[in-house]
Amino acid sequence: MDVSGVQTTAIASNVGQNDPVGIAVLKKAMDIQEQTAMQLIQSIPELPNNLGQNVNVKV
Repeated sequence: MDVSGVQTTAIASNVGQNDPVGIAVLKKAMDIQEQTAMQLIQSIPELPNNLGQNVNVKV
């Protein structure tokens, strides 16, 4: 179970506007989430060009 989104939300709710350490931690957590999302997107395999060009309809 991935709880990284929950952790970022918890950090964001506890960070005040005058808390530079909390803001730095929040930014780092968001950077890590961005890297993870990019890795997931890049791991999606390429589909062959012939997929999705035909629609089979039966009446």
